[in-house]
Amino acid sequence: MSKRKPYQREMNNDWWLKNAFYSKYMIREGSSILITVYSLILAWGVFRLSQGEEAFNAWLSALQHPISIIFHLLVLLIALYHTITWFSLAPKAVDLYIKGKPLDAKFIVAGHYISFIIVTIFCLVLIML
Repeated sequence: MSKRKPYQREMNNDWWLKNAFYSKYMIREGSSILITVYSLILAWGVFRLSQGEEAFNAWLSALQHPISIIFHLLVLLIALYHTITWFSLAPKAVDLYIKGKPLDAKFIVAGHYISFIIVTIFCLVLIML
């Protein structure tokens, strides 16, 4: 057995701030925390709905607090950022070939955006009915 210590490269806590690629990656992955909290808020609303109209109305009035509105706007921005960065990565995850030639990346990204818009409009129509 060797008496030498194994090499351990020192890494600062802010290593990801020194490269824009890693910063964008960490922000995208960190966005899952806010989206999880938002999902828990929605689940709490379903729970309050099961408790009756008065409990649900109390939950709704809590959502009208300015801090809650700011939080929801922040989550919306983070979710949109996550969506945009995820769609830009789609061509790296999807290998589509048409007649033996790879499909251009811009068509894959455009397909994702078009699908996103269609599903969003469909959901808005369902909600408005």
